[in-house]
Amino acid sequence: MDEKHMQIGEVAARTELSLRTIRHYEETGLVVPSARSQGGFRLYTETDVARLMVIRRMKPLGFTLDQMRDLLDATDRLDNDPGLDTGEREALLKCVRGYEQAATEQVDKLRIQLARAEDFAETLRARLHQAAPAGS
Repeated sequence: MDEKHMQIGEVAARTELSLRTIRHYEETGLVVPSARSQGGFRLYTETDVARLMVIRRMKPLGFTLDQMRDLLDATDRLDNDPGLDTGEREALLKCVRGYEQAATEQVDKLRIQLARAEDFAETLRARLHQAAPAGS
């Protein structure tokens, strides 16, 4: 086993997730530490960090834990199961395409919300500028 192991604190710093969040994702089965130290500490690999980053990116797009699990299971099978027949592979690719489409739609909605928020902030700045006494 050549892959470097990291403790949960390093993983939390790298992923910008809290220890509590990482533990929650473990409890729900989304991420399982690759190993445990002799003292029982969780040990993670780069693969585990990459999995956490997928989850972190899905969360703000409104995906549920079940959807995250479904996508991760599909990508795990595509990446790690060389014995997939053509039908299974196509079904998994269809699943991933569905999540890609849902993510793209959500990103488009968020862009609209961001543009509205920026317009609102600009309106407030203009109002403050108009109301400010001369010379301030």
